[in-house]
Amino acid sequence: MTSVLIDTVAWVRIEGGRILCARPRGKDVFYIPGGKREGTETDLQTLLREIEEELTVGLIRETVVHAGTYEAPVDDRPGSAVVRMSCYYGDYRGTLAASSEIEEMAWFSFADRALVPPVDQLLFDDLRATGALS
Repeated sequence: MTSVLIDTVAWVRIEGGRILCARPRGKDVFYIPGGKREGTETDLQTLLREIEEELTVGLIRETVVHAGTYEAPVDDRPGSAVVRMSCYYGDYRGTLAASSEIEEMAWFSFADRALVPPVDQLLFDDLRATGALS
């Protein structure tokens, strides 16, 4: 049984030892902001579009750098879909604000790790190991 691969791109924004997370409308889980590519979009195109749609800011494309790529099952059921999350750092223009797609934004420390999905937890672990996440 082949599992489905869900290919996503995410924006890693850390300020004061905390990482920006967002909870979409109708969901009870927080995620690293970002989303799935549409059609033949590149990672950068997907990232720029998703962050503007979700958080109403424009990423400055020249500052976007790869932070790591992570893969984990969506949940612990056998044959569960696998999420691949390509993560990027980058500066932005504008004021962070939750769009109509986003119910809530929050700044998480490592102590909040249990509130995000398994693939996001892998990022939290790496950020903690490098001292970026308090």
